[in-house]
Amino acid sequence: MTISILQKSSIGTIGNPANVCCVQFSPSSTNLLAFGSSDYNVYCYDLRHTKIPWCTLAGHGKAVSYVKFLDSETLVSASTDNTLKLWDLNKASSTGLSSGACSLTFGGHTNIKNFIGLSALDGYIACGSETNEVYCYYRSLPMPITSHKFGCVDPVSGNEIADSIGQFVSSVCWQRKSNMVVAANSSGNMKVLQMV
Repeated sequence: MTISILQKSSIGTIGNPANVCCVQFSPSSTNLLAFGSSDYNVYCYDLRHTKIPWCTLAGHGKAVSYVKFLDSETLVSASTDNTLKLWDLNKASSTGLSSGACSLTFGGHTNIKNFIGLSALDGYIACGSETNEVYCYYRSLPMPITSHKFGCVDPVSGNEIADSIGQFVSSVCWQRKSNMVVAANSSGNMKVLQMV
């Protein structure tokens, strides 16, 4: 299949009754797509059959802001309900809601209002926090394995100061095949961090 952005029409349409907050293709299947929605669910679609979801993952208490595949059978989602959830797609059902597919809920970061970023690599999961911190989890542990607090930069001196009220880490990204993650906060500061 050849796709061009110059096409006059799309090759398919997926309808969702609520706002879509994020979309992620599976890295191991060209036909699998997952997205997070403001109706608190994660939807997975087989692009060969887009009339109904392949599965609907239910368990968050607020909007799902991010989804990322950890591997071909595992998905992680972030929500403004203060949690990340790990989903086992082998336990998902094609009929009804698949709340039993949640294999682990991660907690420790703060996320009730803003989209804080989510990145995953080799079982490690990084996310931001509304406490102006970056948190790192491992796929089998419900609590963070480490965190890093951003300081606030004084606009006059350029020095880092402790006061960061109202700031939050808004974006995170693992560098492929490394132990480095870049994180950015709501005041425009970026940090390259290395997990040792």
